[in-house]
Amino acid sequence: MPRNAADRITLAEIGAALTAHGLRLRGGFHPDADDGLPAPADGSDAGTLLLVGHAGADMWRQFSASRFLAGDGAGSAPLDDWSRKVIGEVATTFSALPLYPFEGPPYWPFQRWAQRAEPVHPSPLGPLIHPEFGLWHAYRGALLLPGRLPLPPVAASPSPCESCAERPCLNRCPVDAVAEGAYDVPACTGHVGGPHGGDCRERGCLARRACPVGQAYAYGPAQAAFHMAAFLRNAAGLAGQGRG
Repeated sequence: MPRNAADRITLAEIGAALTAHGLRLRGGFHPDADDGLPAPADGSDAGTLLLVGHAGADMWRQFSASRFLAGDGAGSAPLDDWSRKVIGEVATTFSALPLYPFEGPPYWPFQRWAQRAEPVHPSPLGPLIHPEFGLWHAYRGALLLPGRLPLPPVAASPSPCESCAERPCLNRCPVDAVAEGAYDVPACTGHVGGPHGGDCRERGCLARRACPVGQAYAYGPAQAAFHMAAFLRNAAGLAGQGRG
């Protein structure tokens, strides 16, 4: 039965519901009118926004065993379809409105939300780096709940990149597609999709793998290959629309 704010929902309960799917509660904040969020499922004012994500292989184990990866009922983006299903179920349980980073345009500002919800920072490669997970994490959705749930303060943590003198992520790309504050998308996709890109294509981006932070959460070959294949499909789709 769906829950509501009067039921005294706790973060621990929501976190446990997400953990059952290999997902993680990734912090949250109390939005205001300037955030432009829709009303929660019960029609009340937006009270609490909670980010839903993953780190390491926990989500992959759940998703890869599902019918979505096998293609049963899935479209061209099976992980997005799976995310809608499982996060949607958790949202229904707690009378929340689910929001997703892959639905748009316009797209919700998940990267900006994340920096309000937990100690993540932009990395030289572009994706946000987490002090524990490194670059091996992502956000799959958010839950917009009525009522202001008590939230712990975001721990102050400097970017791990500030104390990384060697910055190996910037010198491992075989085609020099990444640099501080710059990313050559055509060079990257051309290499990954080409005859010499097998290492990146099958095991994940070499530059990303060079980061020393969060190595315990690094994706295994099957998970890395899945994400790289999705990356190539998305890049090809953007190029086909004249946006690549």
